[in-house]
Amino acid sequence: MIEIPELNLAFFSFLLHFVWEMWQVPFFADMPTTSHWSGVEICTQATFGDAAMAVAAFWGAAIVARSRHWFGHTSATDWAVYLAIGLGLTLAFEWLATGPLERWSYGPEMPRLPLLGTGLLPTLQWIVVPPIALALTARQLKGTGRGNGI
Repeated sequence: MIEIPELNLAFFSFLLHFVWEMWQVPFFADMPTTSHWSGVEICTQATFGDAAMAVAAFWGAAIVARSRHWFGHTSATDWAVYLAIGLGLTLAFEWLATGPLERWSYGPEMPRLPLLGTGLLPTLQWIVVPPIALALTARQLKGTGRGNGI
């Protein structure tokens, strides 16, 4: 694997987010009845956005930590910045997409967050998937000396 943290994170994020996107298909309006290939295309587009948000959050944490290899010696602040940026982006995009932009809508089965009305599953997606992707990135780069702050 290339020793660039952002590429590794984007790779692992894409793989993990794609699985999550496919699992949550039944919770979005019209997705369960769309053709298989259309569903895959929609989930793939969403996954590219998820991976981009993970990299943006990574860069935000890197700015605070003053290192692109912050994940090798994480502090509570680094993690908080990483998670806060990603969660903020997720909530903003979900609110825009299901509200003013009307890009997609939730099915009746989607649990919703109070106040914002955004879906609980996309919110949990950011809380669960990116830390795993970052851990896999750290593990991947650890053997190269790049995941430990070097």
